[in-house]
Amino acid sequence: MRAVDIIRKKRDGQTLGSEEIDAFVSAATSGTWPDYQLSALLMAIVLRGLSSEETAQLTAAMVHSGRRLDLSDLPGTKVDKHSTGGVGDKTSLILVPLVAACGAVVPMVSGHGLAHTGGTLDRLESIPGFRVDLSPSEFRQALAKVGCAISGQTSEIAPADKKLYALRDVTSTVDSIPLICASIMSKKIAEGIGGLVMDVKCGRGAFMKNRAEALTLAELIVATGRANGVRTEALLTAMNTPLGQSVGNALEVIEALETLKGRGPADVETLSVTLAARMLRLSGQASTHEEAEKLIRAAISSGRGLEKLGRMIEEQGGDRRVVDDYSRLPSAPSRTIFPAERSGYVSLLDAKLAGLASTALGAGRSRMEEAIDPSVGIVVRAKLGAFVRAGEAILELHYRDSSRLDTAVALLRNACRIDDAAPPQETLILETLG
Repeated sequence: MRAVDIIRKKRDGQTLGSEEIDAFVSAATSGTWPDYQLSALLMAIVLRGLSSEETAQLTAAMVHSGRRLDLSDLPGTKVDKHSTGGVGDKTSLILVPLVAACGAVVPMVSGHGLAHTGGTLDRLESIPGFRVDLSPSEFRQALAKVGCAISGQTSEIAPADKKLYALRDVTSTVDSIPLICASIMSKKIAEGIGGLVMDVKCGRGAFMKNRAEALTLAELIVATGRANGVRTEALLTAMNTPLGQSVGNALEVIEALETLKGRGPADVETLSVTLAARMLRLSGQASTHEEAEKLIRAAISSGRGLEKLGRMIEEQGGDRRVVDDYSRLPSAPSRTIFPAERSGYVSLLDAKLAGLASTALGAGRSRMEEAIDPSVGIVVRAKLGAFVRAGEAILELHYRDSSRLDTAVALLRNACRIDDAAPPQETLILETLG
């Protein structure tokens, strides 16, 4: 089966068969096609698209390019959650231990952040000693002992995705809904899960700015998961303004811990509980969403979720004492406020620009090889819709390097706006699927 024939077929808008898709993925894994032919087919897919059946087959082939974890000896349906990425989105650190505290097994393979969005692994690595490079056997051991684990992708999980994403990144073929779906779902399915809840972000701070496109992605993810034997549900959630009050790695760990103690921001708690309840129902530990939400909230009020996070931190080599002693987390040496220029209501707090400002301070990276400073970031002192007086803090910047401050402040000048009237209240959960 020649590469040029497969490329031509998709270029001409025809549907690829399973053998042709398998040949493409096998060639990406083995290196039998040169990069220019792999890239040519990726570009043809961007221009001509893939059907839902082609996307499901591409996902399956990418899963089979490596190893699918066999967790059948662990009890129940294994469940996970994934987000398309947002600013201040620390929900994984909250819902993973909550769902595990209610009896489900939660294997989460996550990633580092890039551009303006944070990464779950970056947040966890701000905890002294915490390991995100677990081997498959260590991952299984943590799941058996604790009921949950969060680690990075190994070379055995969907290796074709790593190769294809690297090519997409340098050939302007990232922005394809079928390719985004296959990339996400191949890694999730390879975890050995039976249920998945997907959080598709939509808005200024999300990769999917347009609600219609976000909905298309969510629908395709649900269909692809189900076609590959994984019960999948999705939520469309707003990402116009940062989620919660903290943007930055150690700051977000503290906010996650506060949420598990029942003292977190309302939006963070609402979204975490909603996602966790759906996960719990998919796991079979609850029969209705109402029952599941009641169990999740009980895990917060009883402290069982917090205890489970402490056990996970300890099992993965981290300093468990951070649960109660935040001074053990990295802390930036300097702070300054970003004040309101006049009195009025905060009518704009742009999530993307806030994320970029946090990255400018050193909390994120524009290239994967860049190091980050886990201590720096931004704390929102006046949320969207809050009334502030001239000179009062809208944001508080935690920084180490003063030379980075000017860039961050310049971004924030365009991120914030004060008006005489309060803005309409933003809906957090826009739509549910499945």
